[in-house]
Amino acid sequence: MAAPRRTWLVFGFSTEEAAGEPGPGPGPRRLESGPEGIRRVWPAWSYVVVETGTGLEVRSAGLRRRLPGWAEALPSETHLVLRRAAEAQAWPRAAALRGALRGAPAWNRALPPGPRRPLPLLPGGFATPRPPFFTALPGGVRARRLALGYEHALVLGTDGEAFAWGGGRHGQLGHGTLESELQPRLVEALAGVPMQAVAAGGWHSASVSEAGDLYMWGWNESGQLALPSKALAEERAQNEDMGAGDAELMPRQEQPAAEDAAFISIQAFPALLDLPQDVEVSKVSCGSRHTAVVTRGGELYTWGWGKYGQLGHGDNASSDQPRRVEYLVAEGLRAEEVVCGPWTTYICVLEPGPQSACREEDTGKPCSYPPAARTSPGTTLPSGMGQAAPQGRIWLGLAHGELNSHSGAGLVPDAAQAAAAQVLKQPRKGLNAFITPAFP
Repeated sequence: MAAPRRTWLVFGFSTEEAAGEPGPGPGPRRLESGPEGIRRVWPAWSYVVVETGTGLEVRSAGLRRRLPGWAEALPSETHLVLRRAAEAQAWPRAAALRGALRGAPAWNRALPPGPRRPLPLLPGGFATPRPPFFTALPGGVRARRLALGYEHALVLGTDGEAFAWGGGRHGQLGHGTLESELQPRLVEALAGVPMQAVAAGGWHSASVSEAGDLYMWGWNESGQLALPSKALAEERAQNEDMGAGDAELMPRQEQPAAEDAAFISIQAFPALLDLPQDVEVSKVSCGSRHTAVVTRGGELYTWGWGKYGQLGHGDNASSDQPRRVEYLVAEGLRAEEVVCGPWTTYICVLEPGPQSACREEDTGKPCSYPPAARTSPGTTLPSGMGQAAPQGRIWLGLAHGELNSHSGAGLVPDAAQAAAAQVLKQPRKGLNAFITPAFP
């Protein structure tokens, strides 16, 4: 049996738009993968590094450059960290995009022989795609995985425990406070519940237990925790008022004021999230202000900020409730992996047949959403839909928007208002010595 074939489908923001060029449109687009297919992706905001059967390749607007001899990548908008068997190096972004890795790198570290953990982990510590490029981990922390957020980091321990440290002003560490931590600290609320995955967004965090339960904590300004967001409630109310216009002649039924509702801006402890129909989660990834999960049944759910269509629901609406991506269901695509980058999220799916997915290279036009893709999460689908035997793989991308376009004003619950205001004013002394953003 032939190995599954991987390729890319992309929603929304593109590398062409990042370069100031006209974008190809918001519809799903399949990117060329070549006969060798694509195995893994490491996205930055303006470019992406992919692993094919012949090695690594960096792709930006209209450019593709091979990076021969390298096995893994960790990109940012300033540097690209690369790793191979005996060493890890950091190169300026411009040199990497030209494929001109000549001369002295910005950083180099020899690696001892032995088993390898995925980047950012390195023997004895972890890499960051900006100076100082390497930070040692305390000897007592045995890391299996490590995730970098904008101001914080998470470690999944070898025994399934979770550690968090770095900036904590948005509750993203899960320790129940808004304080920062200079060293990895056990997330005690999750102690005794073995985890299989952790993810770090811009200012929020997630973990998945071995039983398939999803835990979320941190900032919820755009609904990225799937908890009630005041900002989204106000946005929905404004849209409803604008839509009503002069046609609304009768007074509407009085609704509770936004200030009286139970909104959550900061969740400083891990909160167990119940997904629709009690589905179990296998994979999770976080963008700057949105979250995506893959269920054990092969479905994709997304929520949070959706201004650029990054949630995959065929619109630009944000959501503080998990919504299933109906496009995949309608096309018979089974999700396997999800990877969120600073402005892009990629989903690896199994394709039931060669004609089931929109092929932009065949039509020359962006793909469009079928009407079935707009059904509600509880819609009963025809028998067997999405159950066909897998025959190939696709990587599907959903774009997400600006990292630094945010405001926390008026979003903190009353009980935490004073404490949060005080912490937000405090300088983050010493944090950049070991935590550098994976986002641009």
